[in-house]
Amino acid sequence: MDELFGPLNYWHWWILAVVLVIAEVLAPGIFFLWLAIAAGVTGLAVLALPDLGWQYQLLIFAFLAVISAVMGRRLYKKRPPTSDHPTLNRRAQQYVGKVFVLDAPIVNGSGRLRVADATWKMVGPDAPAGSRVRVVAADGVSLRVEPATDHADEP
Repeated sequence: MDELFGPLNYWHWWILAVVLVIAEVLAPGIFFLWLAIAAGVTGLAVLALPDLGWQYQLLIFAFLAVISAVMGRRLYKKRPPTSDHPTLNRRAQQYVGKVFVLDAPIVNGSGRLRVADATWKMVGPDAPAGSRVRVVAADGVSLRVEPATDHADEP
């Protein structure tokens, strides 16, 4: 093993850090970034302590990788990314608050609602065809509706 890892220098760790940053750019997901930070800091430690054995270098890298990944996850949870299209991959969410006219009745708390080019399952109080309903929530592939009382947001 010493032949394989024996000659590890600080620049090996910095090259690994650059490779990991490139991997992050090619496969975004903010995981390789934390490993790259750990590799860069490990390179700084090896620069400061050039006689550090490869076993200790790998331990430092592993420790820093775990610490940076945990800290990155906490940072990500505190500040989730914002989007100019928050409902892009949640199509049902874009209908919350909108008012629609039923073309088929809601019977036994369930029905179908045609919106543009799609048909959605509805859940709500029974209502005859022609009634106006407001979408109050989106549960997966179902829209929860309630009777609408005003004419706002009608398509």
